[in-house]
Amino acid sequence: MNPTTSKTPIAPTAEGDHGEKAADRPDKAAIEAEGERAVSDGSGLDADADRDSGLDHDLEDDLEDDDSDRAPSGLAAAAAAVVATGLGVVGLTGAWTGRVVAERETLLGQMKTASGGSVARQISEIYGDAWHSTALVNGIFALLALLVGVFALVRPAFGAPAKDPQPGWVRAVATAGIALGVLGVLISVGMYFDLIVALPAASAAAG
Repeated sequence: MNPTTSKTPIAPTAEGDHGEKAADRPDKAAIEAEGERAVSDGSGLDADADRDSGLDHDLEDDLEDDDSDRAPSGLAAAAAAVVATGLGVVGLTGAWTGRVVAERETLLGQMKTASGGSVARQISEIYGDAWHSTALVNGIFALLALLVGVFALVRPAFGAPAKDPQPGWVRAVATAGIALGVLGVLISVGMYFDLIVALPAASAAAG
């Protein structure tokens, strides 16, 4: 017997169809090569992420630089305001330096009048010079309070421009320091030139 042959027809495949299908298939080696070129050129996803991260770091650095520019100006003004108030209080109440200077002048006056002298000279040398020395030292502290307070108020105008205004408490404390300084200077000038309280007269001391 003859061997049974299949009667099912097999559709012939055109060579053109095989060519088109082969051309449509992605070449794995070409894709891998393209990926390597993208990574080496810096055009891949990782490179984009690195660039975005670099931009974020640059923005953070710029913000930190701006904060560092504003911080010294605000800190200097706040410190100057507190110092001005402290100096103003010292100018009104007196300091140990004023007492030391007054005691020194008293000792010198006693030494000068130890061998004798009129009552007016003793009052001037022992009491008046010590009085005037104390007023002078207090006036210096008051003048410093005035100058430092003014510096605290005008400091932001000469520094880097800041987005945030000067805090209100800094202006208030600086203004208080200026007021105390002005008051201390006026009192010291009045005491130094015997305008507020005059020295005892020699006739009153003799009587």
